[in-house]
Amino acid sequence: MNSSTLQALQEKLRGPLITPEHTDYDAARAVYNGMINKRPAAILPVSQVADVISAVNFARDAGMDIAVRGGGHSAPGFGTWDDGLVIDFVNRRGVRVDPAAATARAEAGTTWADFNHATHAFGLATTGGIIGSTGVAGLTLGGGIGYLSRKYGLTCDNLKSADVVTADGKFLVASATENEDLFWGLRGGTGNFGVVTSLEFNLHPVDIVYGGVVIYLLEHVEAVGQLYRETLASAPEELGIFLGVHQGPEVPFLPAEYHGRPVVVIVGGWTGPQDEGPRQWQPFLDVAPVAGSFVGLLPYPVLNTLFDESLPKGLQAHWKAEFLPTMSDEVIKVAKHFGEGVPSPQTANHFYAINGAVQRVPKDATAFPYRDADIAAVIAGMWEDPAHNEANVRWVRDYSTALHEHSAGGAYINFMDADDQSRIKDNYAGNYERLASIKAKYDPDNLFHINQNIKPAV
Repeated sequence: MNSSTLQALQEKLRGPLITPEHTDYDAARAVYNGMINKRPAAILPVSQVADVISAVNFARDAGMDIAVRGGGHSAPGFGTWDDGLVIDFVNRRGVRVDPAAATARAEAGTTWADFNHATHAFGLATTGGIIGSTGVAGLTLGGGIGYLSRKYGLTCDNLKSADVVTADGKFLVASATENEDLFWGLRGGTGNFGVVTSLEFNLHPVDIVYGGVVIYLLEHVEAVGQLYRETLASAPEELGIFLGVHQGPEVPFLPAEYHGRPVVVIVGGWTGPQDEGPRQWQPFLDVAPVAGSFVGLLPYPVLNTLFDESLPKGLQAHWKAEFLPTMSDEVIKVAKHFGEGVPSPQTANHFYAINGAVQRVPKDATAFPYRDADIAAVIAGMWEDPAHNEANVRWVRDYSTALHEHSAGGAYINFMDADDQSRIKDNYAGNYERLASIKAKYDPDNLFHINQNIKPAV
């Protein structure tokens, strides 16, 4: 794509179009996963929706690939592309809260740290991710699992409406009453149907939670895992926790002798009456010897940023996932086996609870189909040194293969990597054909294909 051709696009934009000759090009093309090193033809930091419409029309007519970047956390690096046009919402991070209606509208570059900061001022929240730098848009469009899932459902279940620029350059509102088929597809179907420029959410009363982290040596994973399974089956839905397998982190509440050793963790919060919090957490303090713990009253946004400092932009990354019917003893054995070889301090293997409110939504109510699985298992391999890429990727893939023997069939789309395109149909189960039909309606030429791609029905 030559500079004179790009100049035609620049003339239709309010902000600068960043091309390889710009001094800030390398910074602008970098994404969260340091393993991704692509060189787009141009990067467009969006200033307003008009920029998005111009960019989509230009790229479509020029036969140019489009990558859309919200928070930039995509493990496969879908927020950038060689020789493509990157539509980057880095400057569009505003959140407007309507406390009377208990709703909030977020621009497409908003992170969960941005969103939670804005809504917490009113004692409100919605289901969001567990890392503050994660993008609101990407997490929502893939489903959205977090601490509030058991009580309030997935993030996409709390989506009230979305503004979308489609492949023909039209601006549409998708909601339960407008473009209902598009709204259905957006709730789990990722960025396959257009460029989402803002999202409106329903909010819930969440302010100070009783929660934190409990850490045990990995040798206690059977006892902790069984308690986790039993707790999820009977605990009030206000208890939102996950089980993880890590290396012992270098945190003040964990003695140095445990740093770097294989550990199992319970992380999360209780959003019910504060005085009941200690009782809800006590079984996890009693189930096995505790290596370290940090549990107490926390503002909800603090809970959602506990891991941010240890997971900066630029780490090497390779991710996998599986939906599991339950946290079975066999799954716990697999977690213990691979937990003994967790390859880096940043690598995280989490087992998220997706029962409760998640399962009260019918399978066909949104594009997210796995409403009868209890667990979303994710393996987020992350490390610093590129020299360790081969060994770390192998560990992630071997672990995923072992978990797949106990899988419900598909996996959480937000943790699929670039080599998982063959799993798309399984990940959407009985909803795939409907998604393909919606894709054919709104993007028949598959302009938006830099994603976990749903092919248009023919």
